[in-house]
Amino acid sequence: MKSLRHAVALLVPALLALGASMAFLVFGVARRVVTPMRRGVDTEILAVDTGAQTIELTRTVDTELPGRYGLFTTGTYGYVKLGAVLSADAVSVRRKLLTQIEPGAQVDRGAAFSGYYYSAPSELHLPSQNVLIGSPSGPCPAWYFPAASSTWVIQVHGRGATRVECLRAVPVLHAAGLPNLVVSYRNDSEAPRSRAGAYALGASEWRDVDAAIAYALRHGAERVILMGWSMGGAVALQTAVNSGHRDRIVGLILESPVVDWRTVLRYQARIARVRAPLPGLAMSALERPLTARLSGADDAISFDRLDMVARAAELSVPILILHSADDGFVPIDSSSALRDARPDLVTMPEFSVARHTKIWNYDQTGWSDAITQWLDARGFSASA
Repeated sequence: MKSLRHAVALLVPALLALGASMAFLVFGVARRVVTPMRRGVDTEILAVDTGAQTIELTRTVDTELPGRYGLFTTGTYGYVKLGAVLSADAVSVRRKLLTQIEPGAQVDRGAAFSGYYYSAPSELHLPSQNVLIGSPSGPCPAWYFPAASSTWVIQVHGRGATRVECLRAVPVLHAAGLPNLVVSYRNDSEAPRSRAGAYALGASEWRDVDAAIAYALRHGAERVILMGWSMGGAVALQTAVNSGHRDRIVGLILESPVVDWRTVLRYQARIARVRAPLPGLAMSALERPLTARLSGADDAISFDRLDMVARAAELSVPILILHSADDGFVPIDSSSALRDARPDLVTMPEFSVARHTKIWNYDQTGWSDAITQWLDARGFSASA
């Protein structure tokens, strides 16, 4: 009996320590899910030839892609634009510089590869205005690009991104005669911060987009198309099923969208080598008020409500999904499942090779044509 009590005395602290360690890991994973990301270094600048205006980068699945991209650098220039791949070997890629770099300019080695391409509305050479949208979270900055139609497009950027992400879509939508309202939302570094400063993965951000719809309706819009990029797709889908202005939403354009967060988070956990059961436990923690707050969230997040494949029957407007089979960050599976669940609503042209939110960069013509044809077929273009 004495030996048993001794064993129990040793075992209980060990179990408590194990439980505390597991809880620490679970809350850590959950916190990563809802904490806004900071742009990190994901590639290295190996050389810059200011005479030939070329740049050599470490070779990755992104930097080797054909097309036009951007590069966040440190040093004199900050953000530079990249053109065609000129040569490549096993470890490096040489690309054309589309931003002129002067001789002697300091460009540090650490950089972040980007699909943004455009860095400001002025680069589009289209009329635009800075506006503020009063939302439940406070005043949210937006860009307004006027056009002739009373059907407005409201664009919603993705997780860890800003409004700049959406600028690539403005020209094709403007050519169709559609005004663009490119919005921000809580905790995205431009709009107001919530109490915890954490993302709700669309569960609360949709209210800021709903406020943008109200703004559009007050300023001449009669109908609204929502366009969401990545997590912005999840926000747009939540707006479509929750908004008090649902009757004014006539279509959705979803670029590399998050349709079901469970699928995305499990996929990203595998990439990060976070093993089961941690991803499932982290999502469970975010679904309960107390453990959600311990994980850094403002409130509990219902992953069932964010699963728009399961809620597909609630959707009622035409949807265009632009998603590359080789996305590499948000798997195409849930987009395909939504198409299969609602073939009456969803149009989903095939794209491959392009990475996450970079279809425009890789295949601008095919991407733009898909949007134009979808708009024309449904009578949304001003010329239709």
